[in-house]
Amino acid sequence: MPELVPTDHYAEVVWMGRVPVDRPDIRSQPIARAELTYAGMADDHHAGLTRPSCVRVTAQYPKGTEIRNTRQLSILSAEELAAIAAEIGLEELDPRLLGASLVLRGIPDFTHVPPASRLQSEAGTTLTVDMLNGPCNLPAREIEREAAGHGKGFKKAAEGRRGVTAWVEREGPLAVGDRLRLHVPRQRAWAPT
Repeated sequence: MPELVPTDHYAEVVWMGRVPVDRPDIRSQPIARAELTYAGMADDHHAGLTRPSCVRVTAQYPKGTEIRNTRQLSILSAEELAAIAAEIGLEELDPRLLGASLVLRGIPDFTHVPPASRLQSEAGTTLTVDMLNGPCNLPAREIEREAAGHGKGFKKAAEGRRGVTAWVEREGPLAVGDRLRLHVPRQRAWAPT
């Protein structure tokens, strides 16, 4: 029996970006397509099979410990970006300011898709969802630089809407306009009590 179940939920890639390796900040630069490898997106700050551990995993490792890179991509939802923008008083929120790799449209409650879910293109390129991406202050600073007075509300507005991090399970091309199908684990939610 397959452990991943194809769903009837599809998303369209509506935006793609790459964070430069020699980045001065977290901003991504728009691109139309990319060839994804097991290391992620070439010439991207977050690419690599491994990465040094950061503040997100200090309960598991001392900062700087080499670990598997499950944060190769930052994937956001167009619908959730619109909700964040509305809450902080902006007409729209530019995904560049959040260091986004992909913006998808079409999967409801996207930030909360189960960890280990797959997003698979019609060409077979497959991304594995690690977990939700918690909001942080770095995008808030970039938003504030562009729209003074609006960045300070980002962290609260983005709670539960910041998208997910992911890594490449199957290499291949990905482009704006591609359609991705959501596959979810055949597993109930954890219920320790």
